Amino acid sequence: MNNVIHSKLDTLASRLVDSNDSREEDQEDDDAIFAELEAEIENDADATVRDRGLEQLRLEMQRAKEMRENAHGRYMEITTEKEAIRISANESYCVIHFYHSNFRRCEIMDKHLAKLAPKYYATRFIRVFVENMPWLVEKLAIQILPCLMCFVDGVSKDRLIGFEELGNNDAFETAVLELRLANSGVLQKARNAYESGITYNVSSSSNTSKLRRGGQTDQDDDEFDL
Repeated sequence: MNNVIHSKLDTLASRLVDSNDSREEDQEDDDAIFAELEAEIENDADATVRDRGLEQLRLEMQRAKEMRENAHGRYMEITTEKEAIRISANESYCVIHFYHSNFRRCEIMDKHLAKLAPKYYATRFIRVFVENMPWLVEKLAIQILPCLMCFVDGVSKDRLIGFEELGNNDAFETAVLELRLANSGVLQKARNAYESGITYNVSSSSNTSKLRRGGQTDQDDDEFDL
């Protein structure tokens, strides 16, 4: 499929993401978005675009609807371990932010992830409060907050701990976090998510139940007991 069709599919996905909020208020008709892009493809001078584009557009439309119904394009909180496990196991690409409400750097991380979620529609972005996730915290050996866990096809591929890899600066740009997550292979837009043949299992050798806030020095780290 050529770049013209790719561009139109990207347009479809971005418009569906942009319509999330307004849909909740006035039930914006997705069929209108589809019809407009369908007309663009039908009127394209390139026969390949016309022949292959419509079928692919319909498939992507259905997939985009299903993803939006599963909260893709939004950064949201999950409150139960069962649901967090289900999402990380079933989503092709998932980023989980383990946070605590008392940690300022977790709030900073939230702001950046909220910006990335609509941009990478095929990646599911969620946040979980560590005190609600004792089994996961122990299983994944999470000790420092904020902690981002990256899952690809249900397998833990990477983790980002604190701000050390983000310049150890509270004022880092969203693009810095975006690049770091992209290197994990967990950021995917709405179409043609690629398959990665390399996965890494998260070590669970540590049984500690203490979490620390990621700081610039050891003296800045705060601990608490679950």
